Amino acid sequence: MTNFANDGIRSYSQEDVQQILQLAIARQANDTDKEFSYQQLLEIATELNIPLDSLQIAEREWVDQRGEMQKRQEFNSHRVGSFKKRLGKYAIVNTLLLVLDLIGGGGLSWSLYVLIIWGIGVGLDAWNSLQTQGEDYEMAFQKWNRNRQIKSSFNNLVDKFLKATST
Repeated sequence: MTNFANDGIRSYSQEDVQQILQLAIARQANDTDKEFSYQQLLEIATELNIPLDSLQIAEREWVDQRGEMQKRQEFNSHRVGSFKKRLGKYAIVNTLLLVLDLIGGGGLSWSLYVLIIWGIGVGLDAWNSLQTQGEDYEMAFQKWNRNRQIKSSFNNLVDKFLKATST
């Protein structure tokens, strides 16, 4: 256990200070609904001798990171939703094929081949869809984000055109 009686001798790295302050703020704000005003943020930065421009840059970076995280969460939800659709199709079609094979031939024969071959594809699809790191994930995210931006731009253009023609 650390002896806290001699406060003048202790020193901390910048990373240690960040972690200690983060824990202290988290303890102070036990209520997760508690929010700090911008004025309070400025006061904390002033007390820590953080220049206003550094605080503003950090805030912009935080906003950008938060937006990026929201996009990634949306992308992950999209991927999982798409996979669930494909898995549902696989289950419905293969159940139907198994029933047809049982009724038609008195046992399972050809439908097992379809089940296994398609099942391998579904397994690989699950691996790709549920992966949230790596180069393939990053490329898929960038492609999805680009397509989303293109659709958004196109929709905005069509909306402007429709507004212009209706007036």
